Amino acid sequence: MNTAAFKVAVVGGGISGAVCASTLARNGVSVTLFESARGPGGRMSHRREKTEDGKELSFDHGAPFFSVSKPEVQSIVQEWESKGLVAEWKEEFGSFDFHTRKFNNIEQQVGFSKRFVGVPGMNSICKALCNESGVESKFRVGIGKAEWLDDEKLWSLTGVDGQNLGQFKGLVASDKNIVSSRVTEVTGQPPPLGLLPKTSVVSILDGRTNDLVPDRSNANELVTRRSLFVCVVANALK
Repeated sequence: MNTAAFKVAVVGGGISGAVCASTLARNGVSVTLFESARGPGGRMSHRREKTEDGKELSFDHGAPFFSVSKPEVQSIVQEWESKGLVAEWKEEFGSFDFHTRKFNNIEQQVGFSKRFVGVPGMNSICKALCNESGVESKFRVGIGKAEWLDDEKLWSLTGVDGQNLGQFKGLVASDKNIVSSRVTEVTGQPPPLGLLPKTSVVSILDGRTNDLVPDRSNANELVTRRSLFVCVVANALK
């Protein structure tokens, strides 16, 4: 079976959605990523502001760094590092005490593991993943409605402006809305909280295969709720 014909919509261009979109695309899935913001990043966003003197200030206004504890994620980060997307952060980590006017190095107290930052900003990772072959990224596009077409066995997506965004075999909800009441407003279904502990990139791919091939067992009970895929890859980046 030609897996390129298997179309999946990924809602959310943060780190979980970007990693999921990239992984699916590398496995022959046709991916369309929708992000309501003007660019990718989510909690790893990077922004530029002009100061009063006209100079441009560039900074990460979400996660300042990330660490890795799981071996399967370490291999992914090593690939990013080899491509120059991330680098180890070797600067001091601590807090500034306003009253004593002293910098307190808390690294020894907390016991941080190896830390990484995006180069030149935290959003560089998501940018690269969203631009990979097989991933079509659409920014400034919010999802207003996700409707399951029972006869076609497809998800039909509509933008917040009423625009028809297409039909997809799989739907990935990668943002915080998978645990909010907004999921019910958009899809008519309760938030898929029960899937969270069982979901990973691998099981998403296994679930895709089992959903397409007859007489195959359901992988980790992932393909439930009418082919709704849930991506929680970001949970591995603690």
